[in-house]
Amino acid sequence: MQTWTTAAYLIAALLFVVSLAGLSRHETSRSGVVFGIAGMTIALVATAIVAFGSASGLGIALLLVALVIGAAIGLWRARVVEMTGMPELIALMHSFVGLAAVLVGWNGYLEVEGGAESGAGEQLTGSLLGIHHAEVAIGVFIGAVTFTGSIIAYLKLSAKIKSAPLMLPGKNVLNLGALVVFAAFTVWFVITPALWILAVLTVLALLLGLHLVASIGGGDMPVVVSMLNSYSGWAAAASGFLLGNDLLIITGALVGSSGAYLSYIMCKAMNRSFVSVIAGGFGATSSTAAAVEGEHREVNAAGVAELLADARSVVITPGYGMAVAQAQYPVAELTRKLRDAGVEVRFGVHPVAGRLPGHMNVLLAEAQVPYDIVLEMDEINDDLAGTDVVLVIGANDTVNPSAAEDPGSPIAGMPVLKVWEAKDVIVFKRSMATGYAGVQNPLFFRENTQMLFGDAKERVQDILTELAALVRTG
Repeated sequence: MQTWTTAAYLIAALLFVVSLAGLSRHETSRSGVVFGIAGMTIALVATAIVAFGSASGLGIALLLVALVIGAAIGLWRARVVEMTGMPELIALMHSFVGLAAVLVGWNGYLEVEGGAESGAGEQLTGSLLGIHHAEVAIGVFIGAVTFTGSIIAYLKLSAKIKSAPLMLPGKNVLNLGALVVFAAFTVWFVITPALWILAVLTVLALLLGLHLVASIGGGDMPVVVSMLNSYSGWAAAASGFLLGNDLLIITGALVGSSGAYLSYIMCKAMNRSFVSVIAGGFGATSSTAAAVEGEHREVNAAGVAELLADARSVVITPGYGMAVAQAQYPVAELTRKLRDAGVEVRFGVHPVAGRLPGHMNVLLAEAQVPYDIVLEMDEINDDLAGTDVVLVIGANDTVNPSAAEDPGSPIAGMPVLKVWEAKDVIVFKRSMATGYAGVQNPLFFRENTQMLFGDAKERVQDILTELAALVRTG
């Protein structure tokens, strides 16, 4: 049985590695998902068979009930969730991983302590016992931070609480102090393990996770999602050590390391360090930010259609507003119409556009926009000055000139799409409200910028109608 289980876990681990490789490219993403599903299926079946072989009748019944309930909830959520709800759903899923790690840690401690007192169960002595208690403390701490941090991220992303950062006095000292206390209590727990020490560690970690994410501003939420993804991986790996499950260790390490690297990429795209994100976040008030003055100009769908009909090159920069309006399908149709008319159309996607890494890429792929015209910020930025028309559909902070021109802005230094360098800029927005980072955008008041207000999906459909009318009358 042990040999068979090891072989199954090895195959599952290899499938997870292949899945990650496939998910790294648009063209292979579907096969990457399939490999991941296959690996997880093998892992679940192998684990269930092992559990069935050693569990009592009640244990088997509870395991089956848990599998059925978990599968039913997962299938239901997958069917009903919209793309706009994916960021908060993923954050919520991370909280489950964190909670599982906490429960596994507590169970690991109680099982060993119970075995030592009764003479039954798992018994460890000497250095092995100390290592086990260290694993328990670290696993519980990482899991608890992930649990409450993910819940706060979910509440912010779903707009159930404000996205503005929680500005407690000395918040950095609080975070560092919590880490120091954790290290001290972990050493204490390893030397003289006690239930109350583990309880203190758990409460401390829960509070740290809550404060850590609550103090991060809305503009940094894409980084927070990838950061929590990394935390959930390390929490799973810690659970793997406690359970003696090699596959869980491997899978947790894959998720943890890939999430950490993604966080690094996101921070680099925002010209920020990971420490600065944890310590603060976009959205904090800044008394030195320049005041935004001027009057915005409005345009209707007919005016935009005329600009597009006369254009030779068009760049579309999508943002979360496109996801909310579910405008990706009419945007894809507009792209096809313009390309058929000989207009060069490309997309400029900022690395942190939306509320989730790769959010816009997924939406555009869903609408069957060709991969080769969807370009990253670094690939498109130098071409914007020679572009006739830029359509900013639902983007705000990622096209804000303040990042490049106002040293006092809360988003100063963040690399952005320099859409204002184009000949004409059309901004699709519902209102003149600020973006998710809470920073006003002077792009709206530039001489070459016009505002098209309303639902993005409806406005793009209006533009398609006007283009069709121009073709008939032309």
